Amino acid sequence: MRLLLTGSSGWLGRFLAPRLRALGHEVIGLDVAVGADTQVLGSVADRALVDRVFAAHLPQAVIHAGALHKPDIIRYPAQAFIDTNVTGTLNLLEAAVAAGHDRFIFTSTTSLMISDAIRRETAGHAVWLDESTGPLAPRNIYGVTKLAAEGLCRLHHLEHGLACIVLRTGRFFPEDDDTHRDLTGENMKANEFLHRRLTVEDAAEAHVAALDKAGEIGFGTYVISAPTPFARADAEALKRDAAAVIARYYPEASALYAARGWRLPVSIGRVYDASAAERHLGFRPRTDFAGVLTALRSGAPLPFAHDPSYTSPKEP
Repeated sequence: MRLLLTGSSGWLGRFLAPRLRALGHEVIGLDVAVGADTQVLGSVADRALVDRVFAAHLPQAVIHAGALHKPDIIRYPAQAFIDTNVTGTLNLLEAAVAAGHDRFIFTSTTSLMISDAIRRETAGHAVWLDESTGPLAPRNIYGVTKLAAEGLCRLHHLEHGLACIVLRTGRFFPEDDDTHRDLTGENMKANEFLHRRLTVEDAAEAHVAALDKAGEIGFGTYVISAPTPFARADAEALKRDAAAVIARYYPEASALYAARGWRLPVSIGRVYDASAAERHLGFRPRTDFAGVLTALRSGAPLPFAHDPSYTSPKEP
């Protein structure tokens, strides 16, 4: 299949494009930044450019992974988020419908599920987050625009029959967290595999699964994150004493962490439940917290990327 992949120079794109090609797909990469897998330079906000790409390359489906992200809030005005994340998505959807496409995969974010109250962890329990979570109240322009783009995907399915799969991906960025500095980057990332993170390789594989299942499903929104070991019944205990709960599931975790000079989370305020993606897409991430512990036990490299110096290729 000939695929248009937006965001082809980004962190996800550099893993997704080779994976798609390995499966026999022809990939046309579109990005604002130069990259090994980018054939077309430009913005999805430019409708004339989008139309030229469709006319010249005749893609048969779209994977829309390009966007402005949360770290971009300090660098770009709100209008840029609207132009790229909302108008750009509309441009691609309309072009896909006009081309007679039967599937459209949209990379969204779990961030839009996090209200200010959830972020401040005011509840007396860990908040369980899945596709039924709502009402949604995104806390920043990034989340607001991604939620609007999700709505456009749903609308184009309802009005035009375009099969759209929305993937609300958890964290897979390689750089350090831009707001929390209380733990080292690797330690924090390892902890997040318990409840809110996945590898970039698994994020890419989720898009492959969505592409395969889109026609069968029609429209669907899925949380994509490493499988959590926890159950909803653990919610209060996770907020109160997360280390004790972790010890029940992974008795050796504390010692393995101590040997590395790491700390387990004292409290966990939210848990992403990605089980629907496994049921409907047949997708289960290969890397989970048990895999992190296996690496610590054996001394093997950690099974996730950590690069504190990483910056988006679109930035100078």
